[in-house]
Amino acid sequence: MKEALDYSNLCLTCGLCSSRCPMTGVDGFDPRKIIRLCVLGGFEEAVISRFPWLCTGCGRCTYFCPMGVDVPFIIEELKGLRPRDQVPGILHKNVESVLQKGNSPGLPEGEYRFVLEDVAAELAQESCPGFEIPVDKEEVEYLLFPHPKEVAIDAEDMKWMWHIFYKAGVTWTVPSKNWESIDWGFFTGNMEVSKELARRKVEIAKELRVRTIILPDCGGSSFGCRYNLEKYFAQELKGSGIDYVYIYDVLIRFLKDGMIKVDKAKNPEAVTYHDSCKHGREALRVFGKGYFDEPRWIVEQCCEQPLIEMYPTRENSFCCGAGGGLYAGPYDKERFYHGRKKAESVKRTGAKAVIVSCSNCRDQIGGGLIKEYNLDIEVKYIWQLVAESLI
Repeated sequence: MKEALDYSNLCLTCGLCSSRCPMTGVDGFDPRKIIRLCVLGGFEEAVISRFPWLCTGCGRCTYFCPMGVDVPFIIEELKGLRPRDQVPGILHKNVESVLQKGNSPGLPEGEYRFVLEDVAAELAQESCPGFEIPVDKEEVEYLLFPHPKEVAIDAEDMKWMWHIFYKAGVTWTVPSKNWESIDWGFFTGNMEVSKELARRKVEIAKELRVRTIILPDCGGSSFGCRYNLEKYFAQELKGSGIDYVYIYDVLIRFLKDGMIKVDKAKNPEAVTYHDSCKHGREALRVFGKGYFDEPRWIVEQCCEQPLIEMYPTRENSFCCGAGGGLYAGPYDKERFYHGRKKAESVKRTGAKAVIVSCSNCRDQIGGGLIKEYNLDIEVKYIWQLVAESLI
C-alpha cells in the first residue's frame, strides 16, 4: 500500500471528491473517508468494505481534486488486498477462467470457431457476399479481440464491426486462443493478471505479425490494456513495428479516406452521445489525451440532426454506473443507483437514441437504466450506428 499511501498523504480533506461521487453515503462511505482510512492506517476497514467494489473508477473524484489524488489507483490497491476467495460475485472466477481457458465463458476453441463461422455465414448471406471470418490470419493490418458476451450470448452484435471491415476492404483477424477482450485483472485489482492479459495480446500480435492492435472496446479493458502496453511492452511493440489504436481511430480513417461511405438520411432523428469514463476523462488524465471530439465527429457523419449534448458532458460527465467491474458484480441495486445521474442526463436531452462506445455502458444503459428510470430511448454502439448508415 506504500504507493497508495503516498497519494493519500496529499489529501487536503476538502471533500471535493466526495461531492462529485455518485456513491457518496452508500454504506456510510465516500472517497474522502477511504483516503482518510489509508492515511490513518485503517486499511482493513477499507478493504473489507463494499465501497471499492461499488466504485466504477470513473475518475470524477480525481478530476476535481486540487491535489490530483489518484483515487481510482487507491481503489485498485484496496481491491488487490481483498483475499481472492472474498472477491464478490463472479469476478475472480472469471479471472481464473481467462487464465486457464483463455476466455471467461470457458468456451473450447471448437465451439468458439463454430459461433464465429455461423455468424459469418449469416452476414455473407445478408449483406456481405463471400464474407468469411478471418481467424489467425497472418500479416494483416488489424487485430480485433472479441467481447465474450458477444460470442457467448449476443452473437449478432459482432456483425456490425465485421460489416464495416468488409466494406472498408482492409485485412484483419481475430485470434483462436486467448481471444477475450475483457481485462478481469483490472476489474479485480490484480495488476499482475492485467499485465499477463496484455502480454498475451502482444504475443498474439507478434506471432501473427499484424500491424495494429485495436484496443478492446470496453472502457476498463482498453484502459487496462493500454496501461500495460505502455508500461511494460512499449519497446517490444515498437521493435516489432506494431501499433495500437482505439476503434475511433479506425472508424475515422475509414470515413475520411473514403474507404466507407455513409448516408445521413438513414438516421433522421436526434441522438446524444455518452462519454465512456475510461475513453474520455481517465484517458485524458492518465495518457494525456481523451477521446471526446473523435466520437462526436463520427456521429455527426452519420446523423442528419446536430448531436444533442448531455449536461454535464465530456470531462464533467457522469459514469453510467457499470465500470470497474460493477456491471459484472452482484450489486445490481447499487449500480442502478449509481447510474441515476446518467439517467437524468440522458432524459433531459430528449434524444431518440444514445450512442455509446463501450459494451458495459451499452448494457447498463440499455439493459438497466432504461427500465429502472423509464427512459424512452434506444441505445446503440457507435460502430452499430456506422454500420447501419453504410451505403
